[in-house]
Formats: sequence, structure tokens, C-alpha cells
Amino acid sequence: MADKLKITLVKSPIGAIPKHKKTVEALGLRKMNKTVEMPDNAAIRGMVKQVSHLVKVEEI
Repeated sequence: MADKLKITLVKSPIGAIPKHKKTVEALGLRKMNKTVEMPDNAAIRGMVKQVSHLVKVEEI
């Protein structure tokens, strides 16, 4: 596993179900094409998997 994950919001969560909107918000992604670096752990991986259709993930 990598040390950190670089997560970018590539699709708008406007039409997504409310649970997915809250997950995107909890990841710290508030605007399109914004990127956050998060630690690579099971909790973050689970959140990313839930909204994988909205985000792009790179290992760093």
C-alpha cells in the first residue's frame, strides 16, 4: 500500500444519492477538479470505493 492517496473530484455529485454526496464532502472535496491528499488506510479506501464513479485516485 502507498503512503498517501491523491484524490481528485472529476464528476459532479449533484445527481448522486445523498450518502455519496456526504462521502465526497467528508473526503474534503468541495469543487470540481480539486485534489486532496489523504492517508492510505482502510477507512479512506472504503470511502473512495463507494464514490469511485465520481473521483480519480492516484497512489503517491
